[in-house]
Amino acid sequence: MTTYEPVIGLEIHTQVKTQSKMFCGCPADVFGKEPNTATCPVCLALPGALPVPNIEAVKKTVTLAKALGCEITSLSQFERKNYFYPDLPKGYQISQYVEPIGKKGKFEGAEITRVHLEEDTGRLLHKGPVTLVDFNRSGIPLIEIVTEPVFSDPETVGKFLKELRTNLVHFEISAADMEEGSLRLEANVSLRKAGERQLPDYRVELKNINSFAFLVSAVKGEIERQKDLLEKGEKVTQETRGWDEKQGITVSQRKKEEAFDYRYFPEPDIPPLTKKILIGEKKRKTPGEIRQEYSALGLSAQYISVFLADLELAYLFEELRKEIPAQEAANILVNKRFGDPEKLGISGLLAAYHAEEKKEFVLGGDLRQATEKIVLDNPSAVGDYTAGKESALEFLLGQLMKAEKGRIKPEEGREILKNIIHARS
Repeated sequence: MTTYEPVIGLEIHTQVKTQSKMFCGCPADVFGKEPNTATCPVCLALPGALPVPNIEAVKKTVTLAKALGCEITSLSQFERKNYFYPDLPKGYQISQYVEPIGKKGKFEGAEITRVHLEEDTGRLLHKGPVTLVDFNRSGIPLIEIVTEPVFSDPETVGKFLKELRTNLVHFEISAADMEEGSLRLEANVSLRKAGERQLPDYRVELKNINSFAFLVSAVKGEIERQKDLLEKGEKVTQETRGWDEKQGITVSQRKKEEAFDYRYFPEPDIPPLTKKILIGEKKRKTPGEIRQEYSALGLSAQYISVFLADLELAYLFEELRKEIPAQEAANILVNKRFGDPEKLGISGLLAAYHAEEKKEFVLGGDLRQATEKIVLDNPSAVGDYTAGKESALEFLLGQLMKAEKGRIKPEEGREILKNIIHARS
C-alpha cells in the first residue's frame, strides 16, 4: 500500500480593529447591529461613490507583517478582484495581489507567503428558500495571511494558529473572535506520495470553520478522505469543502477558483501606498520576545500568560516595574493584592505598596505556622506544585496573603512555602 503525506497551507482572514471601515466613514464595529444600518453609498457601491483608504488599517497591517517577519514592500497597490456573488455589491472586491504589504516572512517555523489588506464582503442570511443580504459587514478592513504549504501535521497547524491569534490580540490588530467572525480559518489540503518533493497538482480548500479544534479535526478528516480516494486509484477534485462536525466529515461546497479566474487589475480610484506610509511603523515586541524577556526577569509562565492576555494589565506592569522589583510588581497586579489594579492606577498601586512596606509583617515561627496551615488546607495545590506546576505555588502564596491580610512579604512567603512542601515530600 502506498504511503501518503499531507501537504497543508493556511489562509487566515482577520478583521482589523478600527473605528471606521476600510474605504468609508461607516462604523467598523457592526456585530449585533440591525441589518443594513451601518452602510453608505461607498460600501453599497452606489454610482459615483469613491473609496478613501483607512490609513490606521494600513498601519496595523504593517505592524502584523513585521511581527510575522515579513519584508515590507516599498510600494503597495490595491487591486480589483473580480467575481460575482450576492454579498459583493460592486461585483469586485478591493484587495491586493501583485504587491501585498508584506511578503516572504517566517513565523513559528512556517514560511509566510504574504500579508495583505482588503475589504470584507457582506453577509448572507439563509431563511428557508430565501437568502437575505446584510451589508453591514461590507467594507470592514480585513487582513489576509497566507502561508506556504509547509505543514504536514494537523496538530502543528493548531499551535501555529493559536500563537498567531495571540499576536493579533497583543498588537491590538483584531479582536480575533471566531464566534463573531472577526477571525476566519481556511486550510488547503492535498496529499503526495511519501518522499516526493513536488507539490500535488490539486488542493482542497477547507472553509468557514469557526474554531481551532474544528479546523484540526477537519484537516484530519480531509486527509483520510483523500487517502481513501487515492488508494482506490481515483482522482481528488479541486474544490472548496466545509466541515460537518456532527458527522465528522468534510462536505463539498463549490469548485475552487484559481487566481486567474479573478482577473485582477490595479484599482484606478486609489493611488499606490508609498514607502513613507508603509515603513513608518516601528517594530514592536512580539509575544515570543516578551516571554523571553519576562522569563529572564524571573516571572512564572502563569504571570506571563496573564500579561499577554490582558493588555491593560501589561501596560501597568511595564510602568510599575520601573519603580519596584519586577517580580513584586507582577505579584501585586496578577493577585490583585491591593484591589483592582486598573482602578488604582500606578499612583494608587505605589501608594499601597509603600504603605505595605511600613506594616508589621508576620515573621519567624508565626509565619511558619501560618504557612503550614495553608499547606495542610490545600493538598490538591500542593500536589500540583510537586508535580511541576509552578502556578500552584502562586495560588498557595495568594491563600497565605489572604489569610494574613497581606502581612506577608511575598518572597519570604514563597520561600517558606517551598521549604515546607519539599520537607513534607
